Amino acid sequence: MIVYEFKLKGKKQQYQAVDDAIRTSQFIRNKCLRFWMDNKGINKYDLSAYTAVLAKQFPFANELNSTARQASSERCWSGINRFFENCKKKIAGKKGFPRFKKNQRSVEYKKSGWKLSSDRKRITFTDRKGIGSVKLIGTYDLHFYQIEQIQRVRLVKRVDGYYCQFCISAEVKQDLQPTGKAIGLDVGLNHFYTDSQGEKVDNPRFLRKSEKKLKRAQRRVSKKVKGSNNREKAIDRLGRTHLKVSRQRKDFAVKLARCVVMSNDIVAVEDLPVRNMVKNHHLAKSISDAAWSQFREWLKYFALKFGKIAIAVPPHFTSQNCSGCGQVVKKSLSIRTHVCKCGVVLDRDENAAINILIKALRLLGYISNTVGQTEINACGEMTLYLRLETVLKQDHSLKQESPSL
Repeated sequence: MIVYEFKLKGKKQQYQAVDDAIRTSQFIRNKCLRFWMDNKGINKYDLSAYTAVLAKQFPFANELNSTARQASSERCWSGINRFFENCKKKIAGKKGFPRFKKNQRSVEYKKSGWKLSSDRKRITFTDRKGIGSVKLIGTYDLHFYQIEQIQRVRLVKRVDGYYCQFCISAEVKQDLQPTGKAIGLDVGLNHFYTDSQGEKVDNPRFLRKSEKKLKRAQRRVSKKVKGSNNREKAIDRLGRTHLKVSRQRKDFAVKLARCVVMSNDIVAVEDLPVRNMVKNHHLAKSISDAAWSQFREWLKYFALKFGKIAIAVPPHFTSQNCSGCGQVVKKSLSIRTHVCKCGVVLDRDENAAINILIKALRLLGYISNTVGQTEINACGEMTLYLRLETVLKQDHSLKQESPSL
């Protein structure tokens, strides 16, 4: 499944109609959630049938396409199902009980309710919301795919305009020649990551660099009179600044993840509990700015696309254990050099990256727990001892061990 995004160009009345469709979708989603809360034993099929009842009760809900109403109920059920899964897994803390939406920014259509023009440059929405025909602005060519391959069409509202996303069912895998290399990545705040070869990538700190501009924009918002046009303009400028930071962060994560996956056959990272780590109020902003979770998700995506392996391993004792002999060498966060009695002297993060790689290889079964770690480090580069070209050609099932998005 791939997603193509285009910017919409239309009239003011059409944008207002898109807003109306989004509000209606939010209304249906919240009504389905209330229906589930009031009736025990409701499943997703009952929620889908309930959207037809809402269409009869509320004329504005009937104006929205039936598949868009069903998509809203599916969105509601995905939150409910996630809550049940968290309860089964017995994760610590809050389980994520579904909440009512206040500011939904998208509406989703399925197979009906829209129609593409013959040149694939315009899209017409055929429901009674009055969106009509709008122009698609973008560089993607939809002629490469059949109309039947488009599974969903999503309208998204952002601070800089309205966008249309096409969810296309297509094969995204590409065959690449095995490189015979494996790498472990230890993410951090001083450097974005340090790999098992000792290479470091600087942390871009997009939010920190734009913090002065964001604070200035926020002060301008607070000084304007509530409800005035000037306040709306100030909010718009603030939102655009936040959107730019978000796009910079995503662009950095996508390009870096693609480069890492294309250069290695196995990529090992830490399975960090970022959700719990941001509870530290001294580091929460820096951790959020680093976007480790986003980087890890793109690693998984590109691993599936290029037929590589991306695996997340438990982070326990990766910094404390020696990558040469396996002994525990206790050190505080202020100590940045790993020194062991066995003679291994490494940067703290490089030592952790090597331990992450060793853990991943053991989980995948490439090395046994009895193999000495000193033998692995003696190779200089993490390549020859793996026989990766032979392993990757043996069975496609190894590729499926990579976590999916």
